[in-house]
Amino acid sequence: MTLFEFDNTYRDRYKFICGVDEAGRGPLAGDVYAAAVIFPEGVVIDGLNDSKKLTEKQREKLFDEIKEKALAWCIASSTVEEIERINILEAAKLAMQRAVEGLSLRPDIILIDGNMPPKFGTDSEALVKGDGTSQAIAAASVLAKVARDRYMKELALKYPQWQFEKHKGYGTKLHYQMIDQFGESPVHRPSFLKKYYAKKAAHDA
Repeated sequence: MTLFEFDNTYRDRYKFICGVDEAGRGPLAGDVYAAAVIFPEGVVIDGLNDSKKLTEKQREKLFDEIKEKALAWCIASSTVEEIERINILEAAKLAMQRAVEGLSLRPDIILIDGNMPPKFGTDSEALVKGDGTSQAIAAASVLAKVARDRYMKELALKYPQWQFEKHKGYGTKLHYQMIDQFGESPVHRPSFLKKYYAKKAAHDA
């Protein structure tokens, strides 16, 4: 069954089928992003898949096509401050809620990637590996991922020492080297670095 065919199985019960996904739960720095997408009936986006299985070039191309062909779409985020205050899972849920609330249409059902979805006050279904199952969720994953990557490139211009354009905030060897050299930037997530500092202190002891 294709991603489009999967979403079509809901069409006899629901008119506006919304896909929701997030990007940026794992990185050590930056906001967490989410997107929500509703397609009109019959629209197929060729080559669409889980954003992690696509190249950056493919995602960039699909980003424009998704926005062009969607009935409604919205990209939202939660800040580093919110991540630190309420934890990353709750911040990711908050970003998803903001994305749905920002849509120009009210969805009839919301399909969410993962197994711990936020409460939306409308019919919803959580799908593990939903970004490789549903066209609407896959589209949301592409919008969220591209938007977050672009945001990290903007942060790289503001904080060049940490080279965010290369690792997008994820815990790569280069990123940890930059943290060792320059410390934390204002956009790092302190709670995500506690284990690293503890491990480093134990190693140095």
